[in-house]
Amino acid sequence: MVNRRELLKSAGAVSAALFGVGSPVWAQVAGGQARPETFDYVVAGAGHNSLLCAAYLAKAGNSVLVLEGRGMIGGGAKTAEVLLPGFFEDLCSSSHHVFARNPAYRDNEIEIRDFGYELFDPEIVVHFPFADGASMTVHRGDPDQTAATIERVSKKDAQTFRELWAAQEKVADEDPASADPSREALFFQRLELLSGFDAARQLWESPQMQAANISGGRWGGVPASDPGSGAQAWSMLTHMAGRPMPVGGSGMLSTSLGRFIQAHGGTVLVNMPVVRLMIEDHRCVGVECLDGSRFRARKGVVSTIHVKHLMDMAPRELWGQPFTDSVDIWQPEQAMFAFHYALKGAPEYPLAAGGSVTGAEASIMERPESIFQLNEDQAKGELTLDDYPLQIVHATGYDRTRAPDGYSLLKIEGGIPYQLKEGPEHWDAIKEDVADRVLDRYLRYTPNLTRDNVLARVIMSPLDIERMNPAMWRGSVHHLDKRWGVFAPYRMPIPGLYQTGACTAPGGSVTGQPGRNAAIAILEDDGKTLAEVLGKG
Repeated sequence: MVNRRELLKSAGAVSAALFGVGSPVWAQVAGGQARPETFDYVVAGAGHNSLLCAAYLAKAGNSVLVLEGRGMIGGGAKTAEVLLPGFFEDLCSSSHHVFARNPAYRDNEIEIRDFGYELFDPEIVVHFPFADGASMTVHRGDPDQTAATIERVSKKDAQTFRELWAAQEKVADEDPASADPSREALFFQRLELLSGFDAARQLWESPQMQAANISGGRWGGVPASDPGSGAQAWSMLTHMAGRPMPVGGSGMLSTSLGRFIQAHGGTVLVNMPVVRLMIEDHRCVGVECLDGSRFRARKGVVSTIHVKHLMDMAPRELWGQPFTDSVDIWQPEQAMFAFHYALKGAPEYPLAAGGSVTGAEASIMERPESIFQLNEDQAKGELTLDDYPLQIVHATGYDRTRAPDGYSLLKIEGGIPYQLKEGPEHWDAIKEDVADRVLDRYLRYTPNLTRDNVLARVIMSPLDIERMNPAMWRGSVHHLDKRWGVFAPYRMPIPGLYQTGACTAPGGSVTGQPGRNAAIAILEDDGKTLAEVLGKG
């Protein structure tokens, strides 16, 4: 198994290869003065959650230092010209639909709109093509137009979709804590307990609707083969609410937060991986970086380092047995791959009724039972590539700032085993062949494209994803399997140390919730409330 030291070395190589040498340091002390070594808070890692937490702390008037180990801030919210000049590709996340509901953005608690963060909300949210020419399309907020596309596959499923939409709207107006839930609420609650596969078979007549919903539902990380994933059976209804994305790419969230922190007197430094916690009298008082630099924190250290790695940075006995017992049995979510392409032209999905469609995202899986293949292959360390669920992102259909005219970006991603039977390092030998096979499969759905349209590509296996960001432990972009709610606390067992990011509730994805929640706890320990910091107290 790859250890953290090896990951830090390889992360540097990946960072240099992807982002180039000499990526700009985010912040420097005004007037060229010597950099201070003591701050109110030192933040280890610059993912979007730790940046958001740092933004709240800086807004409260604290001196804040953020240290990022790679050459670019962002963690899983990162956009870069890794393909060709003028092609700005998301290296991990793309949709910010949950962050859009976070009070940090929704209520303008952190004024990142003033620093370059702007969302667009595609009208065509997700398209579901099939090899036989059938397809369904989710149109944002329009159940009738969406149902009309379903009707071409199954009139019964189209009617079921309309009925479920009405039922969901009714449930949305109910009090979730009600002791007397409606029939509709109970119906959804009972279906959620099933696997997505079983729930989909209960709801939909056609295998296409079953496959579409559970392939699009798998984007959250857990396959619909598993019990408790029943809500994936109606993921098309969930997608109806929209999947907003940032203009300029996912990394604009991190960039805007970095600018906000700077504007409030904070400092953000890149190429500064933290390797050790400084402990005095059993309290965390600062951090040490790989180059030997040491930074002290008057009030606290905030980590977004994966807890599996963080525990190696201080004596094990300081963490306490209950905490170490919990972390020792953490399980990673299924690993991810991400294949990135610069294209001449743009993907077009033909419609059976004539014409074509290009949305911001697509989801591809032919057979609902294929969802079981992921768990079987993970257990065996093997690959069965013919019908893994694929998430396709082509945001340049709506955001023309990210590629030159006449060109586009394509990202193909999905779940895949990390631990191959030959070992995870075997990915370096096979990833190009795997990418070729996945691309050939994808091109069957977009006949206007061939391999000749591909101008450049960056292939990231699960091992590459972990190398790019060691917090994506074992290639799990959400850091761990969060279904059982076994998260790290915001206040860690070592006094003076706090945790945020995907290892804390409510887990991974671009939500900003762990960052905001951690900030609330930290401010409380400093004798402040969030309302006071926001001028509402």
